[in-house]
Amino acid sequence: MSPATPAPPATPGTGDAPPVRVVLADDQPLVRTALRMVIADTPDLLVVGEAADGAEAVRLTEATAADVVLMDLRMPGTDGIEATRRVTAGPSGARVVVLTTFDDDEHVYGALDAGASGFLVKDMALDDILAAVRIVASGDALLAPGVTRRLIKEFAGRPRRPAAAPRPGPDGITDREREVLTLVGRGLSNTEIAQELHLSVATAKTYLTRLLSKLGARDRVHLVILAYETGLVSAD
Repeated sequence: MSPATPAPPATPGTGDAPPVRVVLADDQPLVRTALRMVIADTPDLLVVGEAADGAEAVRLTEATAADVVLMDLRMPGTDGIEATRRVTAGPSGARVVVLTTFDDDEHVYGALDAGASGFLVKDMALDDILAAVRIVASGDALLAPGVTRRLIKEFAGRPRRPAAAPRPGPDGITDREREVLTLVGRGLSNTEIAQELHLSVATAKTYLTRLLSKLGARDRVHLVILAYETGLVSAD
């Protein structure tokens, strides 16, 4: 296994905003190299570290003050799920985007429970992966096309676990917020929600913000699960 190393210094992004600081965590050097090379040509993103296992990913995230970790799930030693749990529970505030494959369902759901904010498949175009990093860094969450429906089907087949503490349910939200939550659960984007409900995109975002606050959800991915758990979306 090649040692994990901090990335060499790179030229900061242009403009007033600092570049998004990214840690690459994957035990395949070729994957890390491909991502590093394309990010090197992207002024608003900056690779600040590379890790070949989960434990080193956690260490580098804290040491480099990373904003986003691109996390492989199947790594030797500490895997991506445990590393995601440590990163999202730690003081850094970094967000995790999981890189997975379509036969990795069980790992994807584990990473969701661990706090990942994004799920991407490794055969996506590199430009789409970079766009996802920006989305997650801005505080939103992202699921690759098709993953939302798969998540709902998976949770439909699992016994529901009693929550450790009562969670605000759909009765605590307005009718319009319930409509928005249903559409989020179906995997619609803010633009699609706005079109569906004849709202402006800004208004759709406002409803989403209210839902996150009222339901105590950490991000959009979490809202997808809440939409299923509250019966607003089914796997049928």
